[in-house]
Amino acid sequence: MSMKSMRKAAAVLITATLGLSALSGCVAGESGSSSDDGSAGGGGTVNIGIKYDQPGLGMKDGSSFKGFDVDVANYVAKELGYSKVNFIETPSAQRETMLQSGQVKMIFATYSITDQRKEKVSFAGPYFVAGQDLLVKADNTSITGPDSLNGKKLCSVTGSTSAKKIQDSYASKVDLQEYDTYSKCVAALSAGTIDAVTTDDIILAGFASQPQYKGKLKVVGKPFTTEQYGVGIKRGDTADAKKINAAIKKMIDDGAWEKALKDNVPEFSYNKKTNPPKPTEGE
Repeated sequence: MSMKSMRKAAAVLITATLGLSALSGCVAGESGSSSDDGSAGGGGTVNIGIKYDQPGLGMKDGSSFKGFDVDVANYVAKELGYSKVNFIETPSAQRETMLQSGQVKMIFATYSITDQRKEKVSFAGPYFVAGQDLLVKADNTSITGPDSLNGKKLCSVTGSTSAKKIQDSYASKVDLQEYDTYSKCVAALSAGTIDAVTTDDIILAGFASQPQYKGKLKVVGKPFTTEQYGVGIKRGDTADAKKINAAIKKMIDDGAWEKALKDNVPEFSYNKKTNPPKPTEGE
């Protein structure tokens, strides 16, 4: 190859390299950086933890996600300036670890605010105040609250303290039944092999809203505990807490909060004494 040909080939290579570099820069700018570096907004992507298996709250449906937690998470992320949300499954036992390690920036996953948890992570919110309640068949008139469960079969998940709380404080002669998932409890209730299921009211409402149970099951509507669902964030992130709280307040004020509840748990009558909540946690 002549010297002239070599110079021409080099020029083409340099031009191609510069073009590829410019293209790479455009792609990075469009996708944005992850929020795990602690930065907020800026049109980037944020990793948010949710449950994948809670109907009406956090459900993975193919490649999409739906539920009240999902809708609140999307609203808050948009208000904080993020252009894309990457939902990541955060099982209850892994929530603190995933925040501490930076795998997720925020968690919306029926995550009750407690002093014990605040030793490891911080919270914003609450965005909903739930309460332990009972799920029964729609035509059941004998179960009106936790004190009417003596002699009844009550189901909760293995390891949960919900059913034991009823036995210790309300109905000492209740027959406790345990399954490894709430979906199995609800299926047993529908089949008539148990009389009631207990956990937080909005979780029960989510199961009752599933197509196969619609009109067949009901939440009793007598909550007897208070569970403040907070947004889990890394410990000490007070600046983020203020921004998240402002976003939740805006969602409540503009009607999007109420709409999200009606869209995801349409037959649920939430406790209006405690909801909508006043998000001030972490400020």
